Amino acid sequence: MPHLRAQGDATQLVVDGKPFLILGGELGNSTASDLDYLRQFWPLFDSLHLNTILAPVSWELIEPVEGRFDFSSVDGLIGQARAHGERLVLLWFGSWKNSMSSYVPAWVKRDQARLPRAELPDGRGIEILSPFSAENRQADARAFAALMAHLREVDARRHTVLMVQVENEVGMIPNARDHSDVANALFAGPVPGALLSYLASHRDSLAPGLRERWESNGALMEGGWERVFGSGAATEELFMAWHFATYVEAVAAAGKRAYPLPMFVNAALIRPGRQPGEYPSAGPLPHLIDVWRAGAPSVDFLAPDIYFPNFVEWARAYARPGDPFFVPETGRNPVATPANALFAIGRLDAMGFSPFAIERYQASDRLAEAYAVLQQLAPLILEHQGDGSMVGVCPPVSLEGVVNDTVQEVRLGDYTLRVAFTDPFGRAPAQGVEGHGALIIQLGPDEYLVAGRGITATFSTPGAIAGIESIREGQYIGGRWVPGRLLNGDESHQGRHLRIPEDSFGIQRVRLYRYH
Repeated sequence: MPHLRAQGDATQLVVDGKPFLILGGELGNSTASDLDYLRQFWPLFDSLHLNTILAPVSWELIEPVEGRFDFSSVDGLIGQARAHGERLVLLWFGSWKNSMSSYVPAWVKRDQARLPRAELPDGRGIEILSPFSAENRQADARAFAALMAHLREVDARRHTVLMVQVENEVGMIPNARDHSDVANALFAGPVPGALLSYLASHRDSLAPGLRERWESNGALMEGGWERVFGSGAATEELFMAWHFATYVEAVAAAGKRAYPLPMFVNAALIRPGRQPGEYPSAGPLPHLIDVWRAGAPSVDFLAPDIYFPNFVEWARAYARPGDPFFVPETGRNPVATPANALFAIGRLDAMGFSPFAIERYQASDRLAEAYAVLQQLAPLILEHQGDGSMVGVCPPVSLEGVVNDTVQEVRLGDYTLRVAFTDPFGRAPAQGVEGHGALIIQLGPDEYLVAGRGITATFSTPGAIAGIESIREGQYIGGRWVPGRLLNGDESHQGRHLRIPEDSFGIQRVRLYRYH
């Protein structure tokens, strides 16, 4: 069965006894709901060098009538994936998708008395199932458990399905919290002891904002929400995060009892300057990760959906020591996305990467080139994850879209590599440096592999001059290095640097030596 395991400082997904690197793409929300419509895209997925498709499974399709399950859409999806040699990560569109409850069955939507909604302060219901309802939670958990039991029955031997995302971008909007009677009563009541015990036992590693809020009010071990955390929307968000997390825990735990695949929850990130209630609040955001860990221990990891330009900043917020890291969803940016993949996998030891709406890509997009390189390098990447011998570099982009093309230095072994994203001869890149980047692996004491586009690397070492003995471009075929051109002389600026042009992705291996 697919499972997660520690590999040094990284976490890897293991499938059929071997580590597996997800080169993924997430389908648009409706694509998998029509198997005939989906069928046309598999040749494209192959040309993009994908090995995994992230596909929604919506509650309304598998339980159209309460207690009667129809898994034909799931079986058809699995069948198509197998026919094309692809793996799957399933996305459970259960109680919530992008905060709202639009993928729940009609029988859930129509019975607000039994299956209640969250409410505004004036008592009006909104299109969000209440996380405070045991009926809501139990109905979702039963459906999810039925799905997981079915996966065990049809896929336990084939392992087409690798992981499952539980819900999708959980969050509260347009207020920081639910104002139903039951929510009001719980907010006026005590903070659960389980949450406070977690804060106390993890005090030194808590997110700074959460720790400061708790400690500034006395680090109390009992009391109401506003007494323990202070008043305001931030406390209301903490309150909702705990109840969303414990709801998702019940769903995930029910699914794991049926078939314990790795499970994760994804987060819709915060738009700049927005306050709780102005974005999908209370999801597994960086400042709330501790609340989610405390409330949902059956969830293996939390993951970001990154649509903002400052990919590097958001990715670092989730790639914490000891935490599995995966990017299940990122925006469609044909220029920047491939370099972001190299950074996430090379620098942050990501177990995989997946742009959204993959069926809208084209075989000519640079993502295909990047994935082709990552596909060749996957065995090496998996061998070197977590041991400090691999790094990814790309020019960081600010939230405003400003690209920082400053030369970056990385130390691997006895050498320091200085990586520039502009042409060393002073020619301006044709389209700027966004999208330039590289993945670098130390293969031996004096040998490095560099894969990417639009970069120039120079080398130094303490106490000596680092010389370039040789540079070979090439490719990996069946896991074996097949060398191509020898790039000494003019191509290495007479032994001064390694350079991969901006017009295409490439792989080069450089062997260094020392002299005085």
